[in-house]
Amino acid sequence: MRILLSNDDGIHAPGLAVLERIARTISDDITIVAPIEEQSGKGRSLTLTEPVRLRNFGEKRWAVTGTPTDAVMFALGEIMKDAKPDLILSGVNRGANLGEDVSYSGTVAAAMEGAQAGIRSIALSQRYETTGLGADVSFAAAEVWGERVLRPLLDAPLGHRTLVNVNFPPVAPDDVKGVRVVAQGLRDYGRVKLDKRKDPRGFDYYWLNLGRIPHTPMEATDLEAIEQGYVTVTPLHLDLTHYASLVMLNEKFA
Repeated sequence: MRILLSNDDGIHAPGLAVLERIARTISDDITIVAPIEEQSGKGRSLTLTEPVRLRNFGEKRWAVTGTPTDAVMFALGEIMKDAKPDLILSGVNRGANLGEDVSYSGTVAAAMEGAQAGIRSIALSQRYETTGLGADVSFAAAEVWGERVLRPLLDAPLGHRTLVNVNFPPVAPDDVKGVRVVAQGLRDYGRVKLDKRKDPRGFDYYWLNLGRIPHTPMEATDLEAIEQGYVTVTPLHLDLTHYASLVMLNEKFA
């Protein structure tokens, strides 16, 4: 099985090293194509207004000066064009991708690009509880539970242009309660925090900070299950059409 690995934390991210160890329990045919620098929150953005450069970091290990979507595009259109991957894994992200995170996430975006190309694609993320950990985030739950979550997904009859979003809880591996297949949840709006500062010349600038907000997770969603200590598995699909509204809108324009 040929496996492509990517992420949004960059080619040197600890989570990518964790993902490679997980992937090598499944296959020895691993190719890595990831952004050269962190691209968190870039979603499915493309680099269209400047050139993208491809850099080699060893055998079957490449980085692009672009986004996670760029990375997968380069993998499929250049590096692996003569031998497409059978599986694309994106992650392991430093931080969860739950609820509405999936529409912002570069980690999920890389898997979306794979699903768009008709390739089985899975995004994996490790939640952490304490802010400000920097490089000290623990990927222990992902490391131990990664293979046992991936194995059943390798031959699952997923729908066309469907991907799977996996999140590991911020607990020790022995404290993980199991795996739950759940729907995507949604938090209340209001996570945005603007950290206003002043530069040496006296002009204002801001750091965008997505803080946590109190919320009651809906039952049987990724937000609820992760709080309970479960690994969450959520199938997503690229078709954003709200089919229930089609009839109503057709009547409006009749």
